[in-house]
Amino acid sequence: MRRSVVHRGASPAIATRVDVEHLTKSYGRLTALSDVSLSIRAGEVLGLIGPNGAGKTTLFECLAGVLPCDAGAVSVDRAPLAPRDRSSFIFYMPDAIAPWPARTLSWVLDFTLGFFGGPPDRRASVIERLDLAPLLDMPMGHLSKGQRKRAVLGVGMLTPHPLLLADEPFDGLDLRQTREVASALRAHAADGRTLFLSIHQISDAARVCDRFVLLSGGRVCGEGTMDELAGRVPSCPSPPSDLEGIFLALT
Repeated sequence: MRRSVVHRGASPAIATRVDVEHLTKSYGRLTALSDVSLSIRAGEVLGLIGPNGAGKTTLFECLAGVLPCDAGAVSVDRAPLAPRDRSSFIFYMPDAIAPWPARTLSWVLDFTLGFFGGPPDRRASVIERLDLAPLLDMPMGHLSKGQRKRAVLGVGMLTPHPLLLADEPFDGLDLRQTREVASALRAHAADGRTLFLSIHQISDAARVCDRFVLLSGGRVCGEGTMDELAGRVPSCPSPPSDLEGIFLALT
């Protein structure tokens, strides 16, 4: 898997809070992230919302420790979490990956459980929630884009790391599949997992997330529930009533 940031023996402990403070990343004269601060609460589904080029993938890569940042820190329950230690706490799933293309999905799921030490009893529920049973005997490289997206999400859901970062978990899915995957992710969080999802389509984010981080031009423009974000919108004759309108008003 490209840019894997996980290793055997990841801690199953659930933290109360993860804080990202003043994260900054530049590429020459281009500032991809500027003084980004946010919090991630245990057991929530947090959505990272922003257009293409907002810095969402860069933020995930810096948070996971696979990309060095220029400034800033990450802490767990106020204890610093150095980049070299984040692979024991965070499982990061990049977008558009095709791991182990010659191996069947069944092999991949079993390998994931064995290598990372995830809970074996979770396998059946993940297969059911993501409708993976018809795909188990297929090589990963033969799966369609939508099938592969569900398969890779299954990999992530079988890992024991307290925090799962998923970049564009709904990319390649049709409407019905998006609703089903959103339901699976909600159920997974209810089982005790913390999820941080980077989502391009705002309607998808509104369907699955508890709170939102609005990112535009590498800067955080708002963080909170939909009601909390709506409260930050300046007074106007027709205040926005949905997440899309709130995002446009705050960015």
